[in-house]
Amino acid sequence: MSGPIQHGGGLAAVAAQYGGRIEDWLDLSTGINPCPPDLPEIPMRAWHRLPDQEREMAAREAARFYYGSGDRLPLPVPGTQSVIQNLPRLVPSGSRVAVLTPTYGEYVRAFMAAGLAVDMIGDLGEISSEHSLVVVVNPNNPDGRLFGRAELVALADELDRRGSLLVVDEAFGDMDPNRSLAAEPNSNLIVFRSFGKFFGLAGLRLGFVIADDSIIGRFADWLGPWAVSGPALVLAEQLLSSDTTLVRNQIQRRSQALGRVLSEAGLAVRGGTDLFQLVEDEAAGALHRHLCSRHILTRKFDYRPDWLRFGLAPDEAADARLLVALQSFQR
Repeated sequence: MSGPIQHGGGLAAVAAQYGGRIEDWLDLSTGINPCPPDLPEIPMRAWHRLPDQEREMAAREAARFYYGSGDRLPLPVPGTQSVIQNLPRLVPSGSRVAVLTPTYGEYVRAFMAAGLAVDMIGDLGEISSEHSLVVVVNPNNPDGRLFGRAELVALADELDRRGSLLVVDEAFGDMDPNRSLAAEPNSNLIVFRSFGKFFGLAGLRLGFVIADDSIIGRFADWLGPWAVSGPALVLAEQLLSSDTTLVRNQIQRRSQALGRVLSEAGLAVRGGTDLFQLVEDEAAGALHRHLCSRHILTRKFDYRPDWLRFGLAPDEAADARLLVALQSFQR
């Protein structure tokens, strides 16, 4: 798994294969809010000057409020992918890593690329004293598997006694803040949060790390100065400080609409979150190609050819377009 990982998106490549203008495709291959909020005004200084400490601290304080991280001041990073790639530097040479799978493939790829031994486990009970770092994506991508706070806190405590780290990726955690571990004080706990998925601004490349100061300091050193742009910090400060009720309600409405479409089309939903649904079907590969022929992109999985993930459509017209395409599929 040291090569490139297949992700959602990539409309240019699929449009080159199936035709059509990119802007006419319906991209359901990602778990990104398709209805981003109106953007606040960004002052010219944010574009003109390098981001100074005052601007970064304003974004960090807003993130502390939004994520409820208490004494811990979240670190803004240029997308959580940037810190995933640095995680191997926290692992002692010769030790093992456990990643609860199936999940976001870049974790395993990053550790293997660094020459570390990785155990792709299917259950928390498979974690052993040999594991110096454990990764749990919660809620999980792509099946929506979810662990309660108490269970993960107990795991963090147990790993702490062994001198091991726990990484909890809460990229899809915005819809249920009460499940977050952001406020937990464990010194061995690292929480990743995504900004772009909930707010529908993935192109901004912004995320946050919540951890002990010593770990935050190491990530900051590895990323170097001005890692996050001034405009991104302004948007983070403004949106994380705003009332997100309308964003949350819109995601819920879009999620319910997707559920109705999949049900009406007779598809079996295996799991998911408010931002995507995972369908299990023996004809998933053929269905993926059928939808592509109608310029609708979904997310397929090399390791599970019977899975197909559907992201949210932006409006009722897109819902109707998807339903017509699904109902025209001949098995």
